[in-house]
Amino acid sequence: MKAYVVEREILIQNIRLLKEHAGTATVWAVLKGNGYGIGIVPFSRILRECGVDHFAVTELKEAETLRENYPEAPILMMRSTAEPAEINALMDLKVILTVGSYETAVAINGIAAERAARAEVHLAVDTGMGRYGFLPEDTDKLLSVFEYMKNLKVSGMFTHFHSAPSNDKATKKQFELFRSTVERVRDAGYEPGMVHCCNSHAFVKHPEMHLDAVRLGSAFLGRLTCKDKLGLQRVGHAECSLEEIRWIPKGQTVGYDAGFKARQSTRIAVIGLGWYNGLASSRRNDLFRLRDSLAGILHCLRDILVRPKVLVTVNGHKCRVLGHVGMVNAVVDVTDVDCAVGDKVTAAVNPLTVKGLKVVYR
Repeated sequence: MKAYVVEREILIQNIRLLKEHAGTATVWAVLKGNGYGIGIVPFSRILRECGVDHFAVTELKEAETLRENYPEAPILMMRSTAEPAEINALMDLKVILTVGSYETAVAINGIAAERAARAEVHLAVDTGMGRYGFLPEDTDKLLSVFEYMKNLKVSGMFTHFHSAPSNDKATKKQFELFRSTVERVRDAGYEPGMVHCCNSHAFVKHPEMHLDAVRLGSAFLGRLTCKDKLGLQRVGHAECSLEEIRWIPKGQTVGYDAGFKARQSTRIAVIGLGWYNGLASSRRNDLFRLRDSLAGILHCLRDILVRPKVLVTVNGHKCRVLGHVGMVNAVVDVTDVDCAVGDKVTAAVNPLTVKGLKVVYR
């Protein structure tokens, strides 16, 4: 069987550790990307069992799935939208909408008025992410939502940090911008509702920024890129079986471009995992500033010096992948491993890169 296996007990332990760190702050579980790749429905059920019942999404389909399973759960659509059909659908689902601009506020307010209803919304503030949100200097537009949009019920305000894993100075600057914007709202006599700014990395690194609520996603899976002070563990791995085992002679090549050439007689095994399934798969660099290009060069130089290996585990032994990883297969060196066709293989794989594997909870 080929599958991505989620270790239920590790996930539960991660949730407990994060809830403890959150203290009195409300935890919004961000379930975008099919629950970060591990299945929005089974993931949300475990969250609910552990006492996390506020959900945040980015797509209408995600909101529909959650509302079908949880008729009363608070659901926040984090993406600002002015599309009438989507606004109506989200209001039908009783989802909290995000208002990221004056134009969006006008659109939602108008549709809510037509429905003789009030739409519950959170106001987004753009402190540097550059996607959705009122700019801090556009206080007049922000305040106009409270003053003139009578069919909008503001129940929260939030921002999003762009460099929380790597740049504390920038994160603190964004935090101060956001906090001052919230204070201007309060000074004008309006209540901003639930105030939140922390994503997973900021949540772990900056407890002083927890405020009323936090938004967590990758932290639940133990997939942080900053130093983890909470003891979180990664919750999943890919599994498959050994499909074929044989010996190849010295000089035999393996894989596309003859990426490996045997220096001696080698026992190899074909496994049913490839880059399509997430093995040795990563997002391609999409920034080409000088500093990004230099970082890429340094990364390649480090690889030349360190010679990293793609590894999988066969019967408790780490085995090296030989040559290029194929689309749905790879070849591993099992010369020194007692194994047979059908034995289990496990591999560390980011669930967000997984395709073609069934997600299984154990």
